[in-house]
Formats: sequence, C-alpha cells, structure tokens
Amino acid sequence: MVEKDITFFWNLKKFKPNNKQEKAILHVDGPLFLTAGPGSGKTRVLLWRTVNLIVFHDVDPKRIFLATFTEKAAHQLKDGLRSLLGLITNETGVPYDISGMAIGTVHSICQDILVDRDRCFSDERSNSPILLDSLSQYFKIYRRGYWRELLNAGGYMTSEDIEKNEENAQREINNYFDGKDFYSRHYAANNLIAIFNRFSEENLNPNEVKTSDEVLQRILKMYDFYCKTHREGKIETVDFSLLQQRAFNKIKDYKKSCDVYDHIIVDEYQDTNAIQEQIYFELAKKCKNICVVGDDDQALYRFRGATVENLVEFEDRCQKYLGLKPTRIDLDINYRSKKNIVQFYTDFIEQSDWSKPKGNGYYRVHDKNILPFNQEDFPAIITTDRNDQSDVFAQVAQFIYDLREQDKIEDYNQVAFLFPSLSFRGVKNTAVERFENALNNLGIQVFAPRAGRFLDIQESLDVFGLMFHILGRPSHQGNVSGGLQDFRMWQIRAMTRAEQLMAQDSFLKEYVEDRQKEIEGMLSDYEALMKVINKKKWKLNKPLQLDMMRDLASASGLSAKCRATLQKRAFLDLLKKRQQAKEPVSLAYVVNRVTSADWSVLDIFYQINGFKHFQDMYQLAEEGIDEGPVCNLGLITQYLARFMEEYSAIITASFLSERKFANTFVGSYLYAIYRLGESEYEDADDPFPKGRVPFLTIHQSKGLEFPYVVMGNLNKIDRAADMKEIIVRDLLKKEGEPLDKISHFDNMRMFYVALSRAKQMTLLPQWKRQRQSQAFKNMFKANDFPKLDELEFNTIPQITLDEEDLGKSYSYTADYLNYQQCPRKYMVFKKYGFIPSRSQTMFFGSLVHQTIEDLHHLLIANRKKESV
Repeated sequence: MVEKDITFFWNLKKFKPNNKQEKAILHVDGPLFLTAGPGSGKTRVLLWRTVNLIVFHDVDPKRIFLATFTEKAAHQLKDGLRSLLGLITNETGVPYDISGMAIGTVHSICQDILVDRDRCFSDERSNSPILLDSLSQYFKIYRRGYWRELLNAGGYMTSEDIEKNEENAQREINNYFDGKDFYSRHYAANNLIAIFNRFSEENLNPNEVKTSDEVLQRILKMYDFYCKTHREGKIETVDFSLLQQRAFNKIKDYKKSCDVYDHIIVDEYQDTNAIQEQIYFELAKKCKNICVVGDDDQALYRFRGATVENLVEFEDRCQKYLGLKPTRIDLDINYRSKKNIVQFYTDFIEQSDWSKPKGNGYYRVHDKNILPFNQEDFPAIITTDRNDQSDVFAQVAQFIYDLREQDKIEDYNQVAFLFPSLSFRGVKNTAVERFENALNNLGIQVFAPRAGRFLDIQESLDVFGLMFHILGRPSHQGNVSGGLQDFRMWQIRAMTRAEQLMAQDSFLKEYVEDRQKEIEGMLSDYEALMKVINKKKWKLNKPLQLDMMRDLASASGLSAKCRATLQKRAFLDLLKKRQQAKEPVSLAYVVNRVTSADWSVLDIFYQINGFKHFQDMYQLAEEGIDEGPVCNLGLITQYLARFMEEYSAIITASFLSERKFANTFVGSYLYAIYRLGESEYEDADDPFPKGRVPFLTIHQSKGLEFPYVVMGNLNKIDRAADMKEIIVRDLLKKEGEPLDKISHFDNMRMFYVALSRAKQMTLLPQWKRQRQSQAFKNMFKANDFPKLDELEFNTIPQITLDEEDLGKSYSYTADYLNYQQCPRKYMVFKKYGFIPSRSQTMFFGSLVHQTIEDLHHLLIANRKKESV
C-alpha cells in the first residue's frame, strides 16, 4: 500500500468526484449496485475503483475480474487502467502488472477460462476452441453439406428426393418463425442461428425440455446435433453463445472456481444475458464482492439475448444467490449534456407506465433522478416547422453547412444523424436517402456504416469490379429470383465501374491485362498437364511416382516456366525426400504447385491500390480531409482475408478452371455478404471518420457522444413479441416483461439512448405527413420548442472538444517502431484495420510511398535555415 492518499492522485489528474462517485470508488467489501445514467462518468468511476483496490487495498490484479460489453469499452478500460497505474508508479516507484488480470469483454475472458493456462478452473491445461464470429457461424450452418446433415438430424430427410426435402424443411422453418411461406435456405439458416444462440445463452439442455410442438421438437433435435458437431478433427469450434455456456460449465464443475477472484466487476450490466449472470454469481459465490454498473434505460440488446431484468432485479438476485442485499449508489449527475437535453430525455422515458400489475414493483429501476451538471439555459432542443419534407431536409442540411462554415464545429463528424434503422434488407430507408441527398447537394459527404449494403458503396464496386476482370465471375444462365437478379446486376455495375477506371488509367489497364494473361498461361499449363494425366489414366489423389515427372515435364504446349519448375532440382529433391520418408505427395499437389499464382486475392488488392485512383484516397485520409474511403478499403481487406481463411489462401489453375473460383468467391462468398447486408467499416476507437457526417443506427451510437445530434426518424412501430422470445419463455417457464409490452419498452429505451447522446443540441426535424411515435407527439404537445429558423446563430458557442483523459497505452515495438518505419503503413494497419499481405512492401514502395517522415524532415530543415 502506498503512503499517499488517493485524493493526491485525483488532484494530479484534475479529477474531483462528486459525493456519490467518491462513495462508489472507495467501496470495497460486499456487493455493490451502481446505477449510472448517461454522461455520469461511470468509466472513470470503474477505473478509479479498480485502482483503489489494487493500490490502496493490496488486491492482486489477477484476483480481479473486470468485464464489459464491447471491444471499444474493453480497450478503454485496459488503456485507462494502465495509464492510471503508470501515473502512480511514477510518483511512488511501486510497479503494477495487469497482464494476468481478467479484463476485457466477457467473451474474451471466457476464452481465457477455457484455455486456463494457470489451471485455476481445472487440474489439467485445456486447448482453446476456435471462436466462430457471426459470419463464420453463418457459413458453417449455411454450407450445403452441413445444412443437410442438420435437417437430417431434425427428421426432415424423409424421402430420396433430397432437394424436395430441403425445400419443404426450409418452408416450414421460415413459416414457423416469420409466418411467411418461402423456401430460402438463407433465411432458414439465419432463423436457426438466432434460436440456437438463445438456447445456448439460456443454458438450455435440448434433451431435458419437453414440448408437444412438432416443429419445435425438430428444432431442438437440430440444436442438439449442432452442439455436438463443433469439432473438426482435433480442432474444436464454438460460437459466442456456446463459448459462454462452455465456460460456465467449466466454472461450475470445478469446486475451486469460487476461490479464483476476490472481486467481480461488470460494466453495462443491462446488456448481460442469462448465462453471463450465472457466470458472475458463480464466481462471486465465496467472495460476495460483486459490483455491477449499468442503466436499464439504455438496454438495447434483447435481440442478442440480453436480459434487462438482470439489472432491474439485481438487488433481489443478490439476496437470492449470495444472501446479501447490495449497497446501491446512483451515479445521477450528467456531465455531458445541456440542461434542456437532460430534462427532455428524462421526461420522455417517464411517459410510459413501468409499474408491474397489482403494484408489485416496476419493470424499470425505480426512484432514479438524473440531474444536469450544466445549468446553462440554452435552447438545446430545436425543432422545425412542419413544412414539405424536401424543404425541411434542405433547411437541416444548410444548418449543418453553416455550423462548419462559421466555425461552430471543427469537423462535420461532430454532427450525427441517428435513426432506428438505416436500411431494410440492404435498401436505404427513404428518410436516410433524402437527408443524404440534401447534404450532398451542399457538398457534404456522409458516412453511413449500416445504410444499404457494403458491397454497394463506391470502394467495393471499384475493388471487386477490377477483381472480376482479373479472376472472372460466375456464368449466368436462365431466370432467377429477385434477390439473385439484384446480385447479378451489382456484378455488372462493378464490372462497368472497373472499365471506367481502366479507361482513365492506362497503367491500371495494363496491370489488369498482365494478370489476365498470367491466368490464361496457368490454365493453359493445367490443361496440358491434365491431358497427360487423363491419357495415362492417373488419379490425382493417388501418391506421386517420381517417373511421372518426366512425362509431365514433356507435356505438349507447356510453358517454359512450368516446365522449368517441374525439372527444378530442389523441387525434385523435395519429392524424393517425401517418398523416402514414406510421406509421398499426391499427384494433385504437384499439379497445383506448378500451376498456382504467386499472389493471393489480398495481394491483388494491394497491387491495385498502388494506382492513382486509390492513392488519392489514402492522401485524403493522411491530410485529415476524408477518411471514409480508406476506412472502407480496410474493411475490404478483412473480407478478403476471411475468404482466404474460409476457403483457400492459394489460387491454383485447378481452382480457376471451369469457373470454380468465380463460383466460390463471387457466387457463394460475396453473395452471402450481399444477402447478409454486411455494413461499412466501424472502428473501436473512432467510429466516425473525419470529413463526413455520420449516419448511425441508434444501436451504433450507444456509448458515444456528439456535440450535435439530428434525430432522423421519430417513429418506431411497436410490434408483436419475437417468436424466439415466446419459445424460450414457454420452454423454460420463464418470467419477464409482458410479451405485449416488450416492443414498446424496447422502443422507448432505444429513443432514450438517442436523445441522451448530444452535448450541445438535439435537433428534432418535423415535416408534413411525418409519422411519429406517440411519446414524441406527447412531447411536442407539452412543450413549445424553439424553431430552427428562429435560432440566432451568433448565440451558438463554438465547440471545444473535451479531452477524455483516461489514457491510452502504446507499445514500443507495435506502435513506435512501426510508425518510425513507415507512418502510412502504421496508419492503415493500426488505425484502419487493414489486413497485411505479402505485397504490402510493394504497396508502400515506389508506387505509393509519400510519407509523413519526408514532411517531418523538410520542416526540420526549414527551421534550421530560419534559425541561421
């Protein structure tokens, strides 16, 4: 324990906690329940509370479990904790090591528990399963072979007509969940994924629940098969939900698990699910030091299995599981927003009746009272006259333009448009499109990570269009469904766009033609070798006999390069050694080896990015003018890398022949991305790139704040309860919020999140024939909000960005040395999430390399001249 008081370090960081924050930070023993309203400084409180335990109460960091919901929040906690402990070490000389601390998302901590390197949860070391993200989980279930095995487990394969069985099964599954009679395997797979995840999150044993529903019986059998088939050879895989289930079972099965941690701390507790709650209470069973932080009014993730009752009923559940009632502290001062914004969102959420029947409590944490720290009486809630839609959108766009022109904001990314949703099945909502057009008319670009499909954005058309010209695309024959027809039209748009780029850049055209000729040569060599193999009646999967090499090398029409490779001494010596070791290669191996490209799809990406059209995008990002295009290019590399992981990293002539590569890459992989509506780039540290107005879903805006917020849509329809919720309630006899109120409660919470994001101003546009949720209608009736055209611009203060001094840690080898080596390389790989490839050295070579270092040295030289 250090000699200096914690207040000494608060003063160093210029942090003055209010009374409730201080009480929460200094609380040590027993369960703690922190309700944390928007902008209440909960992250700072969590960090200082953890520091208090480590520094002033000698708690070993390894005995602290600190979990949060998102990767962004996890990074913030890690960096903030390292920064604060580093500050204390500088003052006291006492070092602190958090490398062994369980800090991160619950999924990352569950992975560590399953690996169990220190054998805290078992007597033997375990292998870590490979984690399938949502896209990998989709590909696993959607692949035809596994899909048919799954349907067979459910009893659907009842006749020899496999395709008919498949179609009937898909119709039944889709009709059961969606009430629609269509046979799409895509929708059926997504429906099963969603219900399988819920089953896992509820720790449901399919063999123990009973139901008379025949379709549900089949689904339970398929889930049982799914749980048992997460092993391919010696490699075990799990999805996010099964990961938590496996971790809980491991914790529960080992008696010493409750001795591992002295403190369990969980952030964003309103977003936890049933299995996570069981993990936390199981770990806290002995120490009883569980601290949860959250705001039930910001619960958004029911669709992912989150159970808001975990937070609302935390006091009762503490009593049930630990035999103690927690200390409750309300972090109720909002340091983020103007007074009128705080008043608006608190009045908004209280419009609904949250009381339970017969006066038996509430479906919301009761007696909360959020107070604004900022008492300035500023017109922070603004609306418009109910004019024609086009006039209102143009007025809002002009207001944003004027904010930037008159230096009221530093960048357009300080204004966010928030929508309940941005698109439906890949098509932009009308309001989204019209707001975007109004801004574009004034030269303002938007960045909309979930508006439309990622493949429809310009950068995707550019890159994939060029790839189609090089690698080909599927042959299209016959009539197809509307969805596939749309995808084919997308391919044509991409090809046309690539032709335009090549017409503008003769060097790019020459590069594409060179790659086409190379592929033609590979295919020609492959055909020549296959003629010999077919004539000799050799089997490709059989072991190679060395005397075959002479016949292959003498194949008619073989290129000099391929023949030289077949006759290369080093290659022949390798084959001999394999034979002597009784591990001969197959004939297919040799054919693929000598007819494969020495580049991958990622290599092609980096090579085409060396041309001017793409160089200009990187230049805009470097200069801080527009980061949007580079962000999207970074996401393309992630999708290309994923394709290489899922299918093949090597491009062979065999794979290219008969359009097999095109059918796999385009017809299967990209088509799945297209149908899933995969979105634009999102970054954990900075999700809104410079130079663009972010268009976000309200879910995306969670945890973020903006000087200005525009509510793009004031309506969200209350719908019937989701079928998955009904199924889980029925199977587990589980109680919860009334099924007929779930949608309304969730919509109110969603708008509450949106309304609490703004610091300076929230703009609520209205127009003729606009649909509004009843809660907004009530708010407009009860208040006379200032109109946008009445706002005096000179009364708007200039925005000064607050420094969130929580600290960020950097690595000497991963950050400093990489930056010294090449700033642009550091920018794209560390900041924008590019996946590296073998060709990256070419990419950062003579074609592109114009680095910050050059400017830096030039500035130094100029300063020396001036000093002389």
